Amino acid sequence: MNPALKQRIEELINSSPVFLFMKGTPQMPQCGFSAQVIEILNEQNIKFKSFNVFEDEAIRQGIKEYASWPTIPQIYIKGKFIGGCDILTDLAQSGELKKII
Repeated sequence: MNPALKQRIEELINSSPVFLFMKGTPQMPQCGFSAQVIEILNEQNIKFKSFNVFEDEAIRQGIKEYASWPTIPQIYIKGKFIGGCDILTDLAQSGELKKII
C-alpha cells in the first residue's frame, strides 16, 4: 500500500474514537448496510465520524486492503478495526458494543 494513502486512512480512523467508512453520509446512506450501521450507532447514542467512500476511490479501495476486509461499511473503535454491518449488529444485540465503547 502507498505510504501516503496508509497515513491518510490512519489519520481518518484516529480522528474519532468511533470511525465509520460508509457508502453515503449519515444523513443519506447510499446502501442498506451503511443505513443499518447508522441506525445502530444512533440507537445506542454513539458519537462517531464517518467518511463517504464515494468521494474518494483511492480511500474506497485502500480501506479494503488496509483492513483485509472486502466490504463497506467498515467500523473502527479506538483505532481498532471491528468489522462490518453483520459484526456490529451482533455486538449491539449481545450488549458487547457498549462494553467495547
